[in-house]
Order: sequence, then structure tokens, then C-alpha cells
Amino acid sequence: MRYVKWTVWGLVALMVVSFLHYALPQTDVVRIVGTNTQRMDLGENSWFFAANDSGTAVAADGTRDIKFIESVYPDGDTMVFRNEDTAWGWPPYFKFNSFDVQAQAADMLSTQATATWVAVTHYGWRNQFFTIFPNAVAVARVEGPDATFIPWVNIVILTTLLVLILLVRRMWMQFRERTIDPALADVDARADAVRASAGGFFGRIVAWFRTWRR
Repeated sequence: MRYVKWTVWGLVALMVVSFLHYALPQTDVVRIVGTNTQRMDLGENSWFFAANDSGTAVAADGTRDIKFIESVYPDGDTMVFRNEDTAWGWPPYFKFNSFDVQAQAADMLSTQATATWVAVTHYGWRNQFFTIFPNAVAVARVEGPDATFIPWVNIVILTTLLVLILLVRRMWMQFRERTIDPALADVDARADAVRASAGGFFGRIVAWFRTWRR
């Protein structure tokens, strides 16, 4: 049972870490090489796409236009970001300006010879097998490919989450110490008393039958 317990806790921790890694903002320094809008018919991967752009509707056949930002990392690897409104949905980025972000990205297009480096703040994952893309939240010019950023938002969120976890754990330990443990001790004492009483009662019956045998 101990292995089952740790396996369950390990799976829970993996799910929490995966959720935070997907939802929390990340910043990549890239060179934007193209922007486009593509008509897509979402299937099983629809979980990893935001709602339709604020103020627009999905077509009757379920397809919709999705804006993309194509980029290249300093080491030559490529990355494609989607650019969708999150509106009032999840994650709560309250993004309504995907068209403005698309225009800003188009204004920052550059070639390898005349590179313009851009910090793309995004959330989500890129997976070629499931055709999912991280969602670009904001774009901004930076001085070079070595630009670094302190993830203040992630630090604040993770610190707050850790404090809440420790607070809940402390409250649970106090509740267990004051309520559950005394109740369990009382149950054990009652069980011992019942066993002792039952043992004495049955002992007297066995002794009485032995007198008949004699």
C-alpha cells in the first residue's frame, strides 16, 4: 500500500506541474520570419486552442480562422505560435488584442542578415503530433538574442501557491491533532474494552462447560 500511496501522490504532483507549466507565462527570444492566418477544422486538439476571437462566431461547419506567428530561435530551431484571444476564458490572461499582436509581429519581420530579435510572451505547448501551438500573449523588441527576463509573475504565483499549500497543511495538521487523533484513540480504547469484556464473558462460559465435562 505504501507504493500505491506514493504512486498516487506522484501522479497528482505530475498533473499539477504539467498544469502550471502549460498555464504560466513563458518568454522566448526569437526572430519573427512570417505571419499568416489559416483556416482550421479542430478535432481532438481543440482542448489546446482558445475560444474563438472575441466578438466573432464559429462557422457552421466548425472551422475557424487562426492567426499564426512563425519564428526562429537564435540556434536555428523554429517555433510557430498561435495568436488567439483568451477573452474571459482560461487561462485568465484576458487577452482581447490578438489582431494588434498580429500587426506588431508583422511589423517586426526580419531576415537572418538583418535580424530583429523579439521577446514573445506565451503560454502552452508545441506538439507536432497533435498539432498544438503555444499562444502568444505579447511581443516586444529586445536588444539581442541574449536578453534575459526575471519571471516575476511566475515567482509571485508560485510563492502564493506554496504559502497556501503550507497554510492548508498546517490547518489540516491542527484539525487532525485536535479532532481526528483523539477520536481514533477513543475508538481504540472502546475496542479494547469490548474485547476484554468479550474475553471475560466467553471465558466464564468455557469454564462452565468444563465443569459439565468433569
